[in-house]
Amino acid sequence: MRFLGNIEAKTDAKGRAFLPAAFRKVLQCAGEERLVLRKDIHQPCLVLYPESVWNSRTDDLRARLSLWNKEHRMVFRQFVSEVEPVTLDGNGRFLIPKRFQTMASIRQSIRFIGMDDTIEIWNNDTPGQPFMEPADFSRTMEELMGGVF
Repeated sequence: MRFLGNIEAKTDAKGRAFLPAAFRKVLQCAGEERLVLRKDIHQPCLVLYPESVWNSRTDDLRARLSLWNKEHRMVFRQFVSEVEPVTLDGNGRFLIPKRFQTMASIRQSIRFIGMDDTIEIWNNDTPGQPFMEPADFSRTMEELMGGVF
């Protein structure tokens, strides 16, 4: 499952958004119907996880934690409790709950970004977000890839 692209969209007055058709097609081809919505742990955006990807990430996190460690239990609790199950309606729309809109400063203008096996949702009114400056991006890619492309 690979979500690719950068698609601008709008929410309606109730906070509903159409999941872009390209992303719905990927979900359909993979046989995924349910999604999980969570605020990103590092940046001011939301992340849509196909249920199978969410389950895999949760299993991976749980495997790294000790249930006997108080801090680990608190991390796990916080990670799994701050989510919202998402189901697309017949038109491909889903509701972004008010608390999630507030967490990510989402207004009417949004941007969906395919991030391989997840989809990020950003406030599209903030200039420059969520990308690096071109020179910084080039330098960082060169460092990551060892100068070989």
